[in-house]
Amino acid sequence: MAANTLITLSGVQLAYGHHPLLDHADFAIQPGERIGLIGRNGAGKSSLLKLLDGRTTPDDGEIMRLGGLKISTVEQEPELDESLTVFDTLCGDITESEDWQRPSRVNALIEQLGLSADALVAGLSGGTRKRVALARALADEPDLLLLDEPTNHLDFIGISWLENLLINARCSTIIITHDRRFLDAVATRIVELDRGKLFSFPGNFSTWQQRKAEWLEAEKQQNAKFDKVLAQEEAWIRKGVEARRTRNEGRVRRLEQLRRDRASRRERVGNVSLAVAEGQRSGKLVVELENVSHSYGDRVLIRDFSTTIMRKDRIGLIGPNGAGKTTLLKIILGELQPTSGTVRLGTNLTVGYFDQMREQLDETATLADTINPGSEWIEIGDQRKHVMSYLEDFLFPPARAHSPVQSLSGGERARLVLARMFARPTNILVLDEPTNDLDIETLELLEDLLQDYPGTVLLVSHDRAFLDNVVTQTYAAEENGHWQEYVGGYDEWLAQRPEQPDPAAEKKSRKEAAAAERAQPAKAPRVTSWELRELEEIPDTIAQLEAKQTQLAAKLADGSLYRDAPDEVDVINGQLHAIEQQLNTLFARWEALEEKKNGGNPA
Repeated sequence: MAANTLITLSGVQLAYGHHPLLDHADFAIQPGERIGLIGRNGAGKSSLLKLLDGRTTPDDGEIMRLGGLKISTVEQEPELDESLTVFDTLCGDITESEDWQRPSRVNALIEQLGLSADALVAGLSGGTRKRVALARALADEPDLLLLDEPTNHLDFIGISWLENLLINARCSTIIITHDRRFLDAVATRIVELDRGKLFSFPGNFSTWQQRKAEWLEAEKQQNAKFDKVLAQEEAWIRKGVEARRTRNEGRVRRLEQLRRDRASRRERVGNVSLAVAEGQRSGKLVVELENVSHSYGDRVLIRDFSTTIMRKDRIGLIGPNGAGKTTLLKIILGELQPTSGTVRLGTNLTVGYFDQMREQLDETATLADTINPGSEWIEIGDQRKHVMSYLEDFLFPPARAHSPVQSLSGGERARLVLARMFARPTNILVLDEPTNDLDIETLELLEDLLQDYPGTVLLVSHDRAFLDNVVTQTYAAEENGHWQEYVGGYDEWLAQRPEQPDPAAEKKSRKEAAAAERAQPAKAPRVTSWELRELEEIPDTIAQLEAKQTQLAAKLADGSLYRDAPDEVDVINGQLHAIEQQLNTLFARWEALEEKKNGGNPA
């Protein structure tokens, strides 16, 4: 193990029963890394964290840790003493640790996170409990921070805070998360746990998508001579990643059309009389809210909100924890009477819910019987599908169809509930934080299903990528109980939402405007012959650098490199960083020369 490597795993094996979670796995963690750990539900990601922090030991192989290494772990559902205050939870027993500086660190964290030092843990919401657990781990000043689904229960503000915190933290971090936007913002390396092996890819999640597709294509060619059964299994495993890019392109086009349709319909039914006319068509109107307000005591959650929801709308409800998203959902569905205003429901509404594991599953029933008891065929709209084929759509291979429910992992159970929900006739789907604990593969499957769903979708989620890929419009909670409707998903809301004026920015803007007014317009310089030659050569130079970048990335994808030659990892990462800077410079130069060539106008 290199002198500065934090932890090295060599040939590690771990199994539960006959199911190998780690099969001679190699892995190494370097200082300053932020590793996104991904893989399907049940692959063993949480078990790997337990090996790293010493809660469990491997069946075989070796784990070497740097001397004096301090590790802090934040689990999916942190265990906190309900009787303690926030301050006491974060401080712990100082007399045991003799860490006399801890109270000052704790006070700084409490202020930074907006926590109440005297609040009892017993009365905290899920999101606040997660913040307290994160603060407790950070107060330990660890060398390595292990986070298992840290964004669950956090709202957009909490997720943004966590992103900034991890980017600026001094410690190394390993993060298990399904939040693709979060991984893109934070990760410096993606490690995928797949069939007992750990595969490493430098960069963030989007980079992983591209490199994994290339890597799988190479693996596919190498496995061409495998026997038929293994080849089928390999094809099934690859199915999601290989199709992802094509599927994304089709999904984007489909979603853009849905949003265009919604925007034009919104303009068409903007007049109340037109909305009523639309609503008189059977099944077209789902619900109409007019001047709806709702309060709990003195607290106003919804103030004078009006909207019309039509069939096939896909609506995302967003806002801070406690803003009233679930309350608004209940009002829309007619389950709660508003304090004031009117709610008009459409006819023949059949609602299906997906709220993690709300529906109880029969532990002894098979997967096939859970989907459709007593019949091998499922009727979905005008389609008739065999239960085996239907289960394959939800990533259950035929061999699993007759397995009992009790053999499934938590994520697989959620996938089975999803399959059963879509197999039943509904015309409204209500999904309240459906992305928690689902793996990325299942999230993308769910995105496809929701876009093809012929009814209406009401979605509460803090998964920004999921919102962008699913919804046609957004209801956003703003200040003082006001709700505003926006066409599009999270990014569209972010671009359109009202921003508070920044006095410093305004002052700077005024200064820049005044300076621009004083400046005399200069003649656009002519492009020289040597600059034209440089312009012609830039594309070839970029292509050469990108080819070198691909070669270096392929070397880093070999997990054993982190164990056998960690110094070489640093060298390669340095080369990749240098290439990235060169590419950025070249692209900027290319744009500048093109603009100069065109007389000051961008090409």
